Amino acid sequence: MAKNGTAGNSAKESEAPALTFEQAMETLETIVAKLESGDVPLETAIELFQEGMSLSRLCGQKLEQVERRIETLVEGDGGFQRKPFVATKEEA
Repeated sequence: MAKNGTAGNSAKESEAPALTFEQAMETLETIVAKLESGDVPLETAIELFQEGMSLSRLCGQKLEQVERRIETLVEGDGGFQRKPFVATKEEA
């Protein structure tokens, strides 16, 4: 049984990067709603939880990638300068 679960997770993880951030969030919201309803058997709940954790990690990775790509424009004495985006604790 563990082998099937592991193989299933590997297949899902290999498909996960193809998801957009929005698709991953939508799927995650659906999973959360199902889990909150309490109307799923324990085994299904565990599988949904694992899928949700995987999607959560994917969303976090995608947000980190975006943060690395964002630049801010800062006005200085010589005009505007580009600086890399640095998230503060309040923004994270």
